[in-house]
Order: sequence, then structure tokens, then C-alpha cells
Amino acid sequence: MGEAVELEAGGRTVRLSNPDKVFFPERGFTKLDLARYYQAVAPGILRALRDRPTTLERYPDGVTGEWFFQKRAPKSMPDWIPTAHITFPSGRSADEMCPTEEAAVLWAAQYGTLTFHPWPVRRDDVDRPDELRIDLDPQPGTDYDDAVRAAHELRAVLEEFGGLRGWPKTSGGRGLHVYVPIRPQWTFTQVRRAAIAAARELERRMPDRVTTKWWKEERGERIFVDYNQTARDRTIASAYSVRPRPHAPVSAPLRWDEVGVAHPRDFDLATMPARFAELGDVHADMDDHAYSLEALLELATQDERDHGLGDLPYPPEYPKMPGEPRRVQPSRAKKPGPRGE
Repeated sequence: MGEAVELEAGGRTVRLSNPDKVFFPERGFTKLDLARYYQAVAPGILRALRDRPTTLERYPDGVTGEWFFQKRAPKSMPDWIPTAHITFPSGRSADEMCPTEEAAVLWAAQYGTLTFHPWPVRRDDVDRPDELRIDLDPQPGTDYDDAVRAAHELRAVLEEFGGLRGWPKTSGGRGLHVYVPIRPQWTFTQVRRAAIAAARELERRMPDRVTTKWWKEERGERIFVDYNQTARDRTIASAYSVRPRPHAPVSAPLRWDEVGVAHPRDFDLATMPARFAELGDVHADMDDHAYSLEALLELATQDERDHGLGDLPYPPEYPKMPGEPRRVQPSRAKKPGPRGE
């Protein structure tokens, strides 16, 4: 596997053991290639992770081996990496790492971290999100081009309701993510409510192409707007994260004029460093903005008042939430008897 190497990052030295271990057999990329990649895009991924509680998606033996999510900061983590105390929907809690410098990302790569999953909060206030994240998820029978069409209409929705600006990125798969930096003054429940309102408005404008249906059997060949990605403890792969697929794709930040021109296959562990060297972080200005959700929350109130559209189901592992409809798959719901009983 080769002798260990030492990588310098911001005045710190990170030891990388087994640097020649192959993590992506199809492409031949090694652990050292992974670490070098994160060095190349360090300013970008740090912008996405800085001060955020972060779950690590680890593949110690590469993409063909076993993997797991590391939520709790391990005891072996260096004391110079800060943590934040977070509470899960179950009521349990943990201390999660909060990267603040390049060396923290390299330390995680040493332990086989491919993908970083940051919370939409900062460690100084873990209950108030500062990002609205909208996940456009292609369903069977749809593809990236369908997500592109939905993203462009979503851009118009966001502009109309509060003058919001979204920053798009590829998921690293077939989907698209759109992030809106917001003022950290709303709870997870309120941010989720705003995401549902935006999703429903997008669904009204593109009923044959977009759905908010939680149950897969109801979605059809449409783009699912996964509003539950805004629920507490649900996270999305960060910008610049490497995804655990054979060709080593990455989640690539895009400019709006690239949405529909660029393709997810354009961005991987080998190609992104050159793009970053040429363009830098195309989402670098995200932290210079913080928008209000008031217009979307008013839209949610209007939907409920005028159309009877209340809350939507939470993920199955969540406790029953106030105002949530029955969390029962429609095909398994008990049918009323002949007298309605």
C-alpha cells in the first residue's frame, strides 16, 4: 500500500497512511488522489463546510468495500477540529465535527471519507438554518435534463417570492440541488414549510413534470422535489464532495448559464481541479447574501387557507409531528367499508 506520506495544509501536517490504496478501481484513483483532490478544491469545500456540523460518509476500503455514516466525532479526532452539539429527531444527541480549515478535510480523507454531509446550520446556532436547500430528484423515467427544466422554473419561483436567489449544483448523480442562503431566524420546521411552499408552486407550474408526492407509487415519471431534505438531521452532499460511484463524480457548483449546458459527467475527481484552477469557486459569493423566507411562508399560509394544503409526511424514522397527515402508504391505507366505517 506504500509508505505513509505527510501532507501540509495551512501550517498543519496530516499523515496519510496507505496512500496507494485504490479507492476507485474503475478509474484507478487512490487514497492519495482523493486527498490531493481535496487540496486542489480546498477553498471551495471549506466554503461549503465551514463551521457546519458535518456527517462523514466513509469508505475505508474504497467504493467496492463496506461503508458507513460517521455522525459522532471519533475520540481520535484532533483537538484542533471544533465540534458542535446537535440533537437528532429521536431526542438523542451527539458532537459532530465542524471543519474550519483544509487540514480537517484531509484528516477526514485519511479515514476514507468520500462525501461530506454538512447540516444547514452553523455551530454557533444549531437550531436555526442559514440555507434553504431544494433537492430536484429525478424519478424512474426521468433524467438530468428533466431536472434542468425544473431548476430553471424554480429559479423563477424563487425570484417571484421574495426576490430569492438560488445557487445550483449537480448532485453528483442525475439530480440538481439549489441552495438559497437565508437569515438564521427560522426553525427547521419553518424552513421545511417554506420549501414545501416553493415545491407546490413549482408543481402547479409544471404538473406533468414535477411532483411533491412523498410516496414513490404516486410520483410517476416526474421530478420529485424532496422537501424533507430540509428536515432536521437530513443532509445533502456538499459542493465539491466526491460521490461513491465507480467513475468518481463530484457535486459541482454551477453558474445558472451552465445549467443545461454542463452535464454531471463533466465533473469528477480528475476534471474538477482544472476547472477550479481556472474559475475558482463559482459559489464563492453565497455567504455575502442572506434572504428572507417571509414571502414563501406567506405562500404556505395561503395554500393552507385557500386550498386546504397542510403539512406533508416526514421521513419514517421521525416521530409524529404536529399537523402532519397520516404517514401511511396510499396503497396500504385501510379502505372504508360499504357504510364508511
